[in-house]
Amino acid sequence: MSCKDDTKKMAEPDSKQDSIALIERAKAIHERVITLDTHCDFNVANFTDETNYTQDLSSQVTLPKMDQGGLDVAWFIVYTGQEELTDAGFKKAHETAMGKFNAIHKLVDDIAPEQIELAVTSDDVRRIVKAGKKVAMIGIENGYPVGKDLANVEKFYNLGGRYMSLSHNGHSQLSDSNTGEEDSVWLNNGLSELGKKVVKEMNRLGMMIDVSHPSKEAMKQMIELSEAPIIASHSSARALCDHSRNLDDEQLEWLKKNGGVVQTVAFAAYLNTEKAEKYAAFQKEVGLKVMDSMNVAYLERSDLKELSSEERDAYYSVLEKVRPIVDAKIKGMKNAPKAVNVADFVDHIDYMVNKIGIEHVGISSDFDGGGGIDGWNDASETFNVTLELVKRGYTEEQIGFLWSGNLLRVLDDVQAYAKSVQKS
Repeated sequence: MSCKDDTKKMAEPDSKQDSIALIERAKAIHERVITLDTHCDFNVANFTDETNYTQDLSSQVTLPKMDQGGLDVAWFIVYTGQEELTDAGFKKAHETAMGKFNAIHKLVDDIAPEQIELAVTSDDVRRIVKAGKKVAMIGIENGYPVGKDLANVEKFYNLGGRYMSLSHNGHSQLSDSNTGEEDSVWLNNGLSELGKKVVKEMNRLGMMIDVSHPSKEAMKQMIELSEAPIIASHSSARALCDHSRNLDDEQLEWLKKNGGVVQTVAFAAYLNTEKAEKYAAFQKEVGLKVMDSMNVAYLERSDLKELSSEERDAYYSVLEKVRPIVDAKIKGMKNAPKAVNVADFVDHIDYMVNKIGIEHVGISSDFDGGGGIDGWNDASETFNVTLELVKRGYTEEQIGFLWSGNLLRVLDDVQAYAKSVQKS
């Protein structure tokens, strides 16, 4: 995989870019625009009466971090990993999805209704922000829990789901995944017959179709079938970073013609693979020394699969204590390689804005799902994205489009189409 660094910038930096005046202007813009992140994963264990997002947990997204960074809207993700396409697999996936829906509703209904509210329309978003609350929205990552029952799409919509990807890492019963590129083994040659029905059902209901994880052929078929615009909820530009999770120039053109939006993602390996791998290797080297000093054994991914869920959770809790120690050590090292940062992230925004236009590009983090970069490593650092956009010469109107305007416009279009269908 290769990643280019020859992106055309919106505006060249000058010596005054870090001036107090510029920072103050960026802060004022950040305060006025609605900031919306389309992809925040979560652990249901952090949505209980005892442990929840009103507290400053180690999670990259919490209410205190959203307050600190000025992040207004978080799309919480009902994610289900891809497993076997059997009745037992579908049943388990459905139970997992329902557990996540229930956790989000518990947060907004029981735990913190005075601080955060669920939105299902753009009008809801604006009303809730105006009231001084944070906004929760719901996206579904992987159509696997739909199983073979089309009625589940409406069930998920009624629970607040406003976008869904039809696959994740691995082919689902609905759609092929981008991961098929690795071995050129495909299950559905794009969409299955049920997958095509799901696309039409999502159109009918007013649920946005997410193409971030499905294969290129599946995306092509979704656009051909859909009567409404689509989104890529967390993808970047393949021309700058050759990863199958990113959209190539042809896909970007399809998305532009469709009227959709690509939500640039702050995931290091999708922004600059070489830089990310070099930093990760160095981070691991330092981490091994720290873990050794703590008498903690390092486990590879293959080892983790052998553990029980309780043992795995215990290991992850240890890692959460190790990470800040490692990060602090690396900051003090002169020989440390540079981490993928906000400038690398905005390079992708620049590229896609130049390629398909400002109205088709947005912003996402993939926090608590592997996302996070130097400068925007959790919701508390959200302002740094706006600051970088201001440095590059984006106007307040353009920054508003990128942060939320474009995504909410697509949601409006999708819901307007649904209303027209339902009337007829």
